[in-house]
Amino acid sequence: MNKDQYHHLLRSEFGYLTPPGQSVSRNYFPGWLNFIYYLRLISTLTHASMVGRRGNLDDEKWAWFSHRIIQIVESVGGKVNISGLEPLSRQPGPLVYIANHMSLLETLILPGIALAFNRITFVIKEELRHYPVFKHIMIALKLIAVSRQNPRDDFKVVMRECSKFISNGGSVIIFPQATRSVEFDVEGFNTLGVKLASRNGVPVVPVAIKTDFQHNGQWIKDMGPIDPLKTLYFKFGEPVDVVGNGRQTHQHVIEFIVQNLLDWGGRIKQNAATGP
Repeated sequence: MNKDQYHHLLRSEFGYLTPPGQSVSRNYFPGWLNFIYYLRLISTLTHASMVGRRGNLDDEKWAWFSHRIIQIVESVGGKVNISGLEPLSRQPGPLVYIANHMSLLETLILPGIALAFNRITFVIKEELRHYPVFKHIMIALKLIAVSRQNPRDDFKVVMRECSKFISNGGSVIIFPQATRSVEFDVEGFNTLGVKLASRNGVPVVPVAIKTDFQHNGQWIKDMGPIDPLKTLYFKFGEPVDVVGNGRQTHQHVIEFIVQNLLDWGGRIKQNAATGP
């Protein structure tokens, strides 16, 4: 399946499931699968970086590279489950997607899903603009960078730059967490996305994500071991208008993410907000 067929499927069937029969032989050693996976992943990201460095990385190529990441996941036995896209086909205007953040993979795959429906950008850490390979991709795509050192300044940057993008008809993806984690921390999930949507008068779309197929690494956070037995999940909720101070909308997003993570066997950090 090529990128155009993949996008057609997202728009017509409102989701995607890895076809059956794509598992790899159990004779492979786990270390060998890791090697194959990261060799293909790094090769693809390096290719994207070279395209970005030449100034040719547009939305079409971005979507192509994003779809290529799914193919790499499936090539080592991983499975992908994308659902809940039907409401997006009825929502032609800008949206603010608010998602939990578990691994590098949603940064690579989620934009390619959203691009099937509208132009998008998302908020990244400023330090990614200085990483080898990644920097040329991030700069070419003109993604919105925040330092995460001064929350007040970061808030101003997001409101200003994301609002410009929304006013031109584009949608925004936000991960409102201090850092990515396999354990969803309700108390650490801020209201930035809801505030952005409220300021611009656009709906919020909750997105529940489970991508612990690729673990965070001990020495290199972006390159931990993979677990082909784990499915990658991306589920989109109904677009919701922000009402009043946005507290109810924020809670709705949290509940959507928590419920789906629990359904998929995910982990929720136990605290006062979630209970025992």
